[in-house]
Amino acid sequence: MSQTVRTRPEGSGQPLSEAYDTALLDLDGVVYAGGSAIAYAVESLRTARAGGMHLAYVTNNALRTPSTVAVHLTALGVPAEADDVITSAQAVARLISEQVPAGARVLVIGGDGLRVALRERGLEPVESADDDPVAVVQGYGGPELPWGRFAEACYAIARGVPWFASNTDLTIPSARGIAPGNGAAVEVVRIATGAEPQVAGKPLPPMHRETILRTGAERPLVIGDRLDTDIEGAFNGAVDSLLVLTGVTDGAQLLAAPPQHRPTYVDADLRGLLTGQPEVVAAGDGAGGSDGSGGADGFRCGGWTATAGDGRLELEGEGEVLDGLRALCAA
Repeated sequence: MSQTVRTRPEGSGQPLSEAYDTALLDLDGVVYAGGSAIAYAVESLRTARAGGMHLAYVTNNALRTPSTVAVHLTALGVPAEADDVITSAQAVARLISEQVPAGARVLVIGGDGLRVALRERGLEPVESADDDPVAVVQGYGGPELPWGRFAEACYAIARGVPWFASNTDLTIPSARGIAPGNGAAVEVVRIATGAEPQVAGKPLPPMHRETILRTGAERPLVIGDRLDTDIEGAFNGAVDSLLVLTGVTDGAQLLAAPPQHRPTYVDADLRGLLTGQPEVVAAGDGAGGSDGSGGADGFRCGGWTATAGDGRLELEGEGEVLDGLRALCAA
């Protein structure tokens, strides 16, 4: 599937909740952080849902089961069912099931989310390399995961057992700050074994496939806070995306993003789901040229004009700060 190389954020004359049929929402850093709802998230999601938009919650965190996540969302004020939640545990379980016999044993390095997803695919979770597993699967197991679990994975991998990982996010947001994610734990096993896992989670195709299979989305909008998972995953799936600045990505990282990490839309938080998005346009007569580069006149969004030259970005004007960031992204 071919993809368009994105050079600037796009605009939308319609509220995004009307322009798209399904929101594929990341959780950590978008809906909540450390278990508590992010500002404006609950009200925005309830309004979008009441207006007819299907909300699906797509997370690389393989620790919790879909039922547990749904209960948490409902407690925050966003009614959700288990079927509304898609996890990297489900994506990796499907990936494994396509390569091993039905009923096969799989060594689990992680939490209950992995075990439930494996059973859903007819596989048997086991806890020891001595239980004759035909595969090893590793997912986020929380801060209390014993160090010995990594050794168990290494023992099985050294015997030639194939290794799968739910995702490789190096970090995960928490109420106290940024903490190590499953990717950091995967690196421990990689260093010890020299092996490479098959990875299912965002931004890779198995996760996008799992999401579309479970939601049936026809006009999906990926919403996330991470460029290297959510936004790249949308790019790989050739669908549009909204970056919200409530998680790990800040303005400087967005400005430095390569094309596959550039979102279709940018907004401060989930209130952006309920509004249209301003156009970013070439500034000045003849600006932009045949290649859309913008030339010396740069790009304009709202009351701001951004120009690039001599290795520098310059911004002039006034108005909404976010419009200035959008203009800079284009320059």
